[in-house]
Amino acid sequence: MIQVTPQMRILVAVAPADFRKGIDGLARVCRDVLRQDPFSGYVFVFGNRRRQAIKVLIYDGQGFWLCQKRLSKGRFPWWPHSESEATDRLQAHQLAVLLSAGDPTAAQGAAAWRRVDGGAPE
Repeated sequence: MIQVTPQMRILVAVAPADFRKGIDGLARVCRDVLRQDPFSGYVFVFGNRRRQAIKVLIYDGQGFWLCQKRLSKGRFPWWPHSESEATDRLQAHQLAVLLSAGDPTAAQGAAAWRRVDGGAPE
């Protein structure tokens, strides 16, 4: 089982992926199109052309996981658009919203980093 944690670095591919590809094909997309190392520990998220399915590729140190979710009705309403970038970044809580067919940009969450103040007098 894969647990999405706040420390995970998540990249969403902007362009649709060919969903006939498996682990090796998507790992090549990571290298050639996204310019990222598929062994880097990033969580790579791909969508198909009709936005009815999502594939998630992750390397856990021992091997690759490839997960797919296909909606039985409707489409994923949000997907990043960029003329210049091949990827968009998401936070862990945003990925959970995306996988639930929601809009991750509307998801509110705590800041990824915040200063811890020891309460010492100044």
